[in-house]
Amino acid sequence: MTARTPNDKLRDLIAESGLTYGALAKAVRAVAAECGACLRTNKSAVEHWISGTVPLGETSRYLAVVLSRRLGRLLTPADLGLPTAPGADDDTIGLSLGHDPLDALLPMWRYELDRRHFLTTSAYSVAAAALPLTHVSEIAARTAAARTGHTVGMAEVSAVRDMISAFSELDERHGGQHGRSALVTYLRDDVAPLCRARFRTDEIRQQMLSAASCGVHLLGWKSYDAGQQGLAQRYYLQSYALAAESGIPGHDGWVMRTMAMQGLKLHRPEHCHGLAETGLSHARGRVDAQSEALFRVVHAHTLAKTGKRRAALAESEQARALLAAAPGDAIEFWALAWGPPAAAVYSRTAKVHQTLGDHQAAAEHYALAAASRPAGTYARIVALDLVAGAEMHLKRGGVEQACVTWHRALDHMDGVRSVRTRKAVSRMRSDLARFRARGLRCAAEIDERARDFLTARR
Repeated sequence: MTARTPNDKLRDLIAESGLTYGALAKAVRAVAAECGACLRTNKSAVEHWISGTVPLGETSRYLAVVLSRRLGRLLTPADLGLPTAPGADDDTIGLSLGHDPLDALLPMWRYELDRRHFLTTSAYSVAAAALPLTHVSEIAARTAAARTGHTVGMAEVSAVRDMISAFSELDERHGGQHGRSALVTYLRDDVAPLCRARFRTDEIRQQMLSAASCGVHLLGWKSYDAGQQGLAQRYYLQSYALAAESGIPGHDGWVMRTMAMQGLKLHRPEHCHGLAETGLSHARGRVDAQSEALFRVVHAHTLAKTGKRRAALAESEQARALLAAAPGDAIEFWALAWGPPAAAVYSRTAKVHQTLGDHQAAAEHYALAAASRPAGTYARIVALDLVAGAEMHLKRGGVEQACVTWHRALDHMDGVRSVRTRKAVSRMRSDLARFRARGLRCAAEIDERARDFLTARR
C-alpha cells in the first residue's frame, strides 16, 4: 500500500487562516449549502485532507472558497495542493478584471449554453467583491476596439438598447428564468462583435460598450433571480469592466451599487459600504438627480447596516429630496434597470427602515414602492415588495393586514418563474405556521393558496 503524501500547502494555508479544523469544516458545509449541496464534513475530514486524502466531489471548490474568504485573496484548489480533474472548468473564470471583458464573457456564455453546472453552482467570492474598488481608474483607457470591415453608428447602439429593454421587460414580467438562453445568444452573437467593431466616433464606441454592460448586468440579474449568486457576481464584475471601459459618467458606479446590493442581500457586508460609497462618488454631480437618488439610497442602506443611524436617515432623506427636485429630467438608460427611480428609492428606503427596526415606516415605503410601478410590467418586483411589506406588518402584530397584503402579492405572481418568488412564498408559509396552529382563518386561507402556488411550480 502506497503511503499518502501530506498536503503541506493546505496545512500552511489553514494555519494562516487561524481557523480550527472544526471551524473550517463548519465553513465548508456552509459554502456547500450556498451552492445547493449538503455535506457532512467534520474535523476528521480536514485531518484526512492534510494527511493527503483528496476531498470528494465538489468539496475542493468549497474549501477554496472558504480559505479565499478568510485570507482575502482568490485561491483555487490547485493553490491548496489539490489535484484538478482532467478537463475541469476554470473556477476563476469571470472573477478577475482583465484587458478585455469579452475574453471572460465569451467562454462563460459557452458554458451557460452547454448547461455546465460549475458556474451556476459557484459560490459568492468576498475577494472578488473588492475588485472594482482596486480598478476604479485604470480600465477605461485599456482597450481600443478592433478594426473590422463594418462601421458601427448610433443606429446599432439604439438597436442593442431596444433589445435589452425588451429582454428586461420580459424578465420583470415573467421572472429571470424566461429568455435567459436567448439573451446569452444575443449578447454572444450580436453584441460582442459590435463591441469589437470599428466606430464612427469614440462617443459611439462608449455608448455601445455601455449598452453591452447593461445586457451583461441583466444577465447577472437573471442569475441572481435564479439563486445563482456566484454566477451573478461574475457577470456583475464583467458588466463593471465594460462600463468602466466605456467611460460613461456614473455607469461603472452603478454596477458597484448593484454589487453592494448583492452583498447586503447575502449578508456578506465586507465591501458593501466601500462599493456603495465609491459608486456614489462616481455619480455625484455627473448624472441626473433621479439617478443620483438611486445611488444615495443604497449608500444609506450600507450606512444603516454599519449602525450609523443618523447618517443613514439623512442620506435617505437626501435621496427623496433629489426625486422631488427634478422629476422631469431625462434618466440614464442604465439607471432604468429596475423601472421607475421613485419605486426603487421607496423600496430601498424601506430596507433602511427595516434595518433600523422601524417596521411601520418600512411597511409604508414598501407599499409606496409597489404602487409606484406599473404592475403589468413589473409583476415580480411588485410582488416581492408586497411580500416584504406583509412581513413588516406581521412583525408589528398585524397578522390580518399581513394576510391581505400577501394575497395581493400572490395576485402578481401568476406566470412568474423566479427562485426568489418561490422562496418568498415558502417563507410566508413558515411565518404563518404558528397562526395556522391557532386556527386563525385568514392564515389558513392564505396558506392554502401559497401551498397551491408552490405545488404548481415544482
